[in-house]
Amino acid sequence: MFRNAINDRYDQSCELIGLCDLNEGRLKLAVKEAGDVRGYHADDFDKMIEETSPDCVIVTTRDSFHDIYICRAMELGCDVITEKPMTTDATKCQQIIDTQRKAGRKVTVSFNYRYAPPRSQVKELLMSGVIGEVLSVDFHWVLDSKHGADYFRRWHRNKANSGGLMVHKATHHFDLVNWWLSAIPVRVFALGQREFYTPQTADRYGLTNRSERCHDCPEAEKCPFELRLSGSESLQELYLNNEEHDGYFRDRCVFSDQIDIEDNVNVIVDYDSGTKLSYSLNAFCPWEGYIVCFNGTKGRIEHKCEESVYINADGSVPGALKKDGTWTRIFPMRAPAYEVELWTGEGGHGGADPVMLSYIFDAENQKPDPLMRAADYRSGAYSILTGVAANHSMAKGEAIEVASLVQGVGYPDYPQMPDAGSALPLLDKK
Repeated sequence: MFRNAINDRYDQSCELIGLCDLNEGRLKLAVKEAGDVRGYHADDFDKMIEETSPDCVIVTTRDSFHDIYICRAMELGCDVITEKPMTTDATKCQQIIDTQRKAGRKVTVSFNYRYAPPRSQVKELLMSGVIGEVLSVDFHWVLDSKHGADYFRRWHRNKANSGGLMVHKATHHFDLVNWWLSAIPVRVFALGQREFYTPQTADRYGLTNRSERCHDCPEAEKCPFELRLSGSESLQELYLNNEEHDGYFRDRCVFSDQIDIEDNVNVIVDYDSGTKLSYSLNAFCPWEGYIVCFNGTKGRIEHKCEESVYINADGSVPGALKKDGTWTRIFPMRAPAYEVELWTGEGGHGGADPVMLSYIFDAENQKPDPLMRAADYRSGAYSILTGVAANHSMAKGEAIEVASLVQGVGYPDYPQMPDAGSALPLLDKK
């Protein structure tokens, strides 16, 4: 996404001058597709910076490696754009915060979900005070069994790599709530488990002669979760043809006993604003998307978003909105409910990607953003710290204070929200 945007739409404002990867086959493929760009092995990251002198480094590695390249890039004098999640645990988060403070470089976390028109519209509605001060939020995210299963095939299946779905996936969701509320989490309690993507589920499907991967599995023909890498040109080109370089299998069994992440989690979050969040994530559902409800002193907003289902890197548009399954309704206190005309857009993640890329790569030609959708390391930290705290809470069986995990984050830049003094409902005199 970043490479193609720089080379095509934003070639007048940006220039791609180097690519770095640990898989030599995929690196050669990326260099070929990028054109006149130098490629470097991961071991030569410092050499790449020295020889190419970039202004900015874009980090899109496995989550658990983000901190290494974010910190080293800043130490070498570069700004950083990083994919979400910023990192996977509190220790690495603290390292990024400390390095940023010392180096003084800019860190941008690419939270594309903020830029999706329907989600930006929700933020504007909340800022308008239409439901007054938000007292509680109910947020439920569901992953379709096709897309959801993909997290249990890839490196994401182990918390050491991804922080689990509470960090890798839910960082989007927690960041949305933080930004929607213009608030930060202070206390988190969570319960979760892996109950669907288990060997026992495979046995119930009658898949008793399983391999550790789909490519050579004798049960592949009858398994509803089979991923055939050879059946997709892009997946074969990226993964199957390049396994020899690093031994990475893109199609591991979703029912493996080597998985250690949860597939369903419930979380309660207490915010510094006093707002309470009730959140759930389930990774084996019949549709993809979310329902979020905001309960305020003047009414309630209900927002549902249904997304298209995809397999990562299969060539399809990720997270495109289904218009007939996406809506926003407002329920005023003591007045009829109504549905608002939905903001829409084209492109990945509900129309978010093109908007975000314009603000990242062509900021000077963009209008001022009253929604303040750009996110730095502070927003990146608080988005993952909710998930990190949830992981600790599940392990310990107790609520976790976010301030006990990381020090010196600072407060993110958020727009002003209605306060309690101006958000009281009008009472019916009768």
